Amino acid sequence: MTTPFDPERRKPGLIARLRSSFLTGIVVIAPVALTIWLIWTLMGWIDGFVLPLVPGRFNPEQFIGINLRGVGVIFFLVFTVFVGWVAKGLIGRSLIRFAESLVERMPVVRSIYSGVKQIAETIFAQSERNFEKACLIQYPRKGIWAIGFISTDARGEVANRAETMGKLISVFVPTTPNPTSGFLLFFPEEDVVELDMTIEDAAKLVISAGLVYPNAKDPTQPAKAA
Repeated sequence: MTTPFDPERRKPGLIARLRSSFLTGIVVIAPVALTIWLIWTLMGWIDGFVLPLVPGRFNPEQFIGINLRGVGVIFFLVFTVFVGWVAKGLIGRSLIRFAESLVERMPVVRSIYSGVKQIAETIFAQSERNFEKACLIQYPRKGIWAIGFISTDARGEVANRAETMGKLISVFVPTTPNPTSGFLLFFPEEDVVELDMTIEDAAKLVISAGLVYPNAKDPTQPAKAA
């Protein structure tokens, strides 16, 4: 409520309105432009790696005369599908076992190959194994809370050697703003607080450094279950 003695509220000037519109435009354009740039750059990187390996008579650029972005991606997808189809057959499995037996005899190559293969199988071949739920844990010390992703219950030697009376839970604690890197930690079950928010919402919270909450209208309230 205003009185006759209150100073009159001035409307924003032209510069202020232009500045506000400019910042709003940046918020709208930046995600779209960055996404397009990343996709375009990735396609160019794949083209630059794949096209030199393609024989000239199969390269459409030889007939059209212009650089078509994405042709290398198509060749890569077709080649990958073909290799996967062959690898599922009896001959393909035999060739893979023979090649791996040769790699096992090379000390340095063996270590690199086994590490890359394990990572690839974990990410791609076992895609059905995802994080179970998002959670809160006290890390790196009591009183400081961090977002984590529950993976599985600890098993084997880790569960047997840990000095705890209850069950241990494997929790992946991601870093900001890159959630693909982080720490694998083992917490007693009673120290893990499960959250109602989805894995996707928790990932957005980590990536945005706490700026995007799953319940944006009222971040103090828990997210509604889907």
